[in-house]
Amino acid sequence: MAKKILIVPFLLVSITTFSQIAKDIMIGVGTDLMKTDNDNIAGKAQIGVEGNYFLTRNLTATGGIEIWTADEVSFVTGIRWFPVEEAFVRFRGLIGENDLSLGGGWMKPLDENWKFEAIGDFYFKGEFSIRAGFIYLIRRNY
Repeated sequence: MAKKILIVPFLLVSITTFSQIAKDIMIGVGTDLMKTDNDNIAGKAQIGVEGNYFLTRNLTATGGIEIWTADEVSFVTGIRWFPVEEAFVRFRGLIGENDLSLGGGWMKPLDENWKFEAIGDFYFKGEFSIRAGFIYLIRRNY
């Protein structure tokens, strides 16, 4: 019961906080700086390309691709929720890797359209990663 009481004020506050405008699009590229299943720095590299479409001002639908140096590829689908403009929580499914990830991240604006982002992800298979990348925001002026 106490958890429900704490969640309600958080949700009420988050409804009034907004990131971008609905229908904006973010295109991003990032790479893992550290992942718990890497044995050495050059042994396995991973890069991801994602697109995010703002369904509302603080919720995006995500689609993309993850590529590993071992010629492995996974398609990615998921969501991002922005409780505040600079931070988000994300949930993704990796089709091909047959895994799910839950993570959180932070974005630092570099200018009006470019952002730097840092993300931590927990994979349900038991791995953890820290990722960094860049985002380009396509603003839709409706």
